[in-house]
Amino acid sequence: MSGGTTPLPARRTAGLVRGIYLPRSADAGAFAMTTYGIPLLVLAATGSAALTGLAFALEWTPRLGAFVVAGAMVDRYGTTTVFRIASVARALVVLAAVFVLPAQAHGLGATLTVMLLAASTGVLTEFSYIAAETAGGTASREAGEHAHRVQSVLLGIDQVATLAGPALAGLLLQWTGSAGMLATIACFSLLGAALAPNQPLKPSPAEPVPVIKGLLTGWATLRSLPTLAWLVAGLTLSNLTLGLLQAATPVIVVKQLGHSSASVGLIWSAAAVASLLAIAACRTAIDRYGLWPVGALSAMVAAGACMTLAAAHTYGMYLVLIAVLMAGEGGMTVVLRTLRSQLIPAEVFASTLSLTILLLLLPFPIAGVLVAATPLDLLGHVITACAALQALGLFLAFARLRTDPALRT
Repeated sequence: MSGGTTPLPARRTAGLVRGIYLPRSADAGAFAMTTYGIPLLVLAATGSAALTGLAFALEWTPRLGAFVVAGAMVDRYGTTTVFRIASVARALVVLAAVFVLPAQAHGLGATLTVMLLAASTGVLTEFSYIAAETAGGTASREAGEHAHRVQSVLLGIDQVATLAGPALAGLLLQWTGSAGMLATIACFSLLGAALAPNQPLKPSPAEPVPVIKGLLTGWATLRSLPTLAWLVAGLTLSNLTLGLLQAATPVIVVKQLGHSSASVGLIWSAAAVASLLAIAACRTAIDRYGLWPVGALSAMVAAGACMTLAAAHTYGMYLVLIAVLMAGEGGMTVVLRTLRSQLIPAEVFASTLSLTILLLLLPFPIAGVLVAATPLDLLGHVITACAALQALGLFLAFARLRTDPALRT
C-alpha cells in the first residue's frame, strides 16, 4: 500500500477499546499464564526434562480438537456467549485446582493433576481465543483500509501478555506457590467474562453444531484462497521449529547452558519485546511498502535466526537469537492476520479461522514429543534440521506469493 492512511475516528477507536481490546487483553493474560505457567508446575513437580516435553505435547494436543468445535460453536451462538462461558469455566477449573494441588504430594499424583489441568485449561482457552479472534476479524473488516492496524493492536496485546505472563507466573509460583498463580489466572478469566466482546449474538439453529461440516467448510474456503493457503503452509512448517524451541528452551537453558529457570522467563520476555517492536514497525512499513515486502523480510529474519541457533553456546547469544526469531515471527503474523481478516468471507470466518489455526498449531504437540524423545546431546541437530525445513517452507511460500496482488496492497 503506497502513501499514508487516515486515522481511525475517535468514536470507533473507543468502541474498539471497550468491545475488542479490553476483553482480548484479559483473555491474553490468562492464556499466557496458562501456557507458560503450567509447564513450570510440571517441572517443579517432577524435575524431569522428558516429562516437561511430554507435558508440552499434552497441553497442546487437546487444543487442536477444540479449535474445530470452537469455530462451529461461535458460528452458531456468537462470540459473546462462547467467550463468556469459556472464560467462566476456565476460572472454575483453576480455582478447583487451587484446592486439589496442596493435597497432592510431589510425585505421580501432582504430575497427573497438573497435566490434567494443562489439558482442560488448554481446551477452554482455545474456545475463548476463537471467540475473541472472530470478534477481532469482524472489527478488522469494519475498519477497511485500517485492517492491519487493528490486527497489529491485537497482536501487540498478545505479545504484551507473552512478555508479562511468563514472568508473572514464575514470580507468583516462587513466592505464593501454585495457589497464587492459579488464582491470578482465574481473576483474568473472570475479568474477560465481564468484558465479553460486545457483538450481537447470532440466532441459534435447531440442529446440532455441525463440527464436521464446519471443518469441511473451512477447508473448502481455504482451498479457494490460494494466497492464504500458501502463507498458512509456510507458517505451519515454521511453527514446527518455533514449537520445538518453546519446548526445548527450558532444557537447553537449564541443562546445557547452566542457568536457572528464571532465566528461561527472561528469554521469552526479551523475545516479546523484540516482537512488539517488530509489530510496531510493521504497521508503518505495510502502509508504505505493502504486505509482501514486509512478510518476505520477516521470513528471512526468522529463518536466519533459526539456522544460527544450533551454534549458540552462550546464554546471551541464545537470548539474542530467540529475540530476533520472534521479531521475524511477529512480522509474519501481522501479514497473516491482515490477510485472514480481509480474504475470509464473514459468514464462514469462524470455521475457516479455526481450520487455519488448527493447521498452524499441529506442529506444537509434535515438537513436544520430539523434545521428550530426543537425547539432550542430539537436540542441536534436531533444531538444525527443523530450521532447514522452516527456511525451505518460507522460501517456497513467499516466492509463490511474490506476484499475488493481495500481498501488494
